[in-house]
Amino acid sequence: MTNKESPASAPEVRRGRRRKARDSGAAKQALAQLPWDQPRYLDPPVEPVGLEGAQRIHEAAMQILEEIGIDFLHEKARDVLAVAGCKITDSSPTVRMDRDFVMEQVNKAPDHVSLTPRNQDRRLVFGEDLAAFGLVASPPNVSDLDNGRRVGNRKDYQNFLRLAQSFDCIHFTGGYPVEPIDIHPSIRHLDCLFDLLTMTDKLVHAYSLGVERVEDAMEMVRIAGGFSHSEFEQSPKMFTNINSSSPLKHDWPMLDGAMRLARRNQLVIITPFTLSGAMAPVTLAGAIAQQTAECLAAVALLQLIRPGAPVAYGSFTSNVDMKSGAPAFGTPEYVRATQMSGQMARFYNLPWRASNANAANCVDAQATWESTASLWACSSAHANIIYHAAGWMEGGLCASFEKFVIDCELLQQFAYYQKPIGVSDEDLAVDAIRDVGPSGHFLGADHTQSRFKDAYYSPFLSDWRNFESWEQSGSIETPMRANRIYKEVLAEYVEPPMESAIREELTGFVERRKKEGGAPTDF
Repeated sequence: MTNKESPASAPEVRRGRRRKARDSGAAKQALAQLPWDQPRYLDPPVEPVGLEGAQRIHEAAMQILEEIGIDFLHEKARDVLAVAGCKITDSSPTVRMDRDFVMEQVNKAPDHVSLTPRNQDRRLVFGEDLAAFGLVASPPNVSDLDNGRRVGNRKDYQNFLRLAQSFDCIHFTGGYPVEPIDIHPSIRHLDCLFDLLTMTDKLVHAYSLGVERVEDAMEMVRIAGGFSHSEFEQSPKMFTNINSSSPLKHDWPMLDGAMRLARRNQLVIITPFTLSGAMAPVTLAGAIAQQTAECLAAVALLQLIRPGAPVAYGSFTSNVDMKSGAPAFGTPEYVRATQMSGQMARFYNLPWRASNANAANCVDAQATWESTASLWACSSAHANIIYHAAGWMEGGLCASFEKFVIDCELLQQFAYYQKPIGVSDEDLAVDAIRDVGPSGHFLGADHTQSRFKDAYYSPFLSDWRNFESWEQSGSIETPMRANRIYKEVLAEYVEPPMESAIREELTGFVERRKKEGGAPTDF
């Protein structure tokens, strides 16, 4: 893969990809959707601090790396950095890096990454002016209107996967949509990845949590895709996300997993968890400078491991409520921090990951306005990889089925907003205006009738009737409609096809690894 590889597809190829995706097991009768595709940003990105501001943030990040340093809690990582000339004291895990060295490594990274899951028609490009939306990931709890809030379990985990496969606006799974606590931690990754790879055919993520989990994940993705070992490493087939332990620290499990994936040419997203006023300065500029330093330190390491390794700049900077210490999302600070993060990712010519986040405790107006603000931040700043795009609640502590459907409606609106605006003679419609004249209307005009199906996307939640007809039809509110829709989609779900020989090999691998004990849990 090179920086110059183009993600563009010929129209007929794109139509074929959509057609095949429609036949791959997604339920279609319960709702009308936009077709499978990646939105392409239409407007210029918002850049709140300008070029001079970005340069000042860069200089501050370089100063942090040179003078303060980052702790790398992994001996082999420090060894690699030491050989490259970084400053390390024997008794300390802190690594200091020269700015010229850092930028030399950053410049090796590709500006976009093409990833191919087991269904090659679901190929995604992370970078350039393209967006991709991911399923909610990693909450320990789950909720719906029928059974309330409960601890994560495999049944609900699988149901979220069915929804992810069924909704075309979800492009990838960014982790476990809810943690299935009823599966023992030593084998949880085996069962969860098996479900991911058989119940969906979209791009998957693996957690960087120890040697066995990462190695098992890569092998399972390879088997599921029918790839040889060399084919697996030719281009990315999966990805991981690592978080720094802010402030200024990268821990052992995530570094180890990141290095293993980088060696095999798989994407690593580096996302510092920097909350202003808690793990980062309370000022947005200071928080973004720290976020940038923590990210680029890991980028430099991975480029030493494998020059040209696919990486992405990740952002998760928001503020905390200074009265309670609780994270806040969808705030003006979150919007601006996200936009500034996009500006810095472009400064370094790296793909960029952001998130749809909210801190609401139930599916209410707060949940929707915070998510709308978060998605607007992602859209206005051109986020390439949007984590937690559908279903995230309580600052990441709960996955909600109703919120998933509501978020998918929002995602469709943002995707439709990015459609190019036609200005041809037919679009300008002067002849249609002449035909209708001063006294007519356009509802029955030929111009309208021949285009009305394409005039607007088909919403599955918005109810644009007047109050009287809405009341007569049962006065059903949005969360209730979302509850009905998610259950209808689950009822129509069809598992995407997988060759019997591949499924048999994948099942055999899982059974063997379970007999061997899976992954250790004594750390």
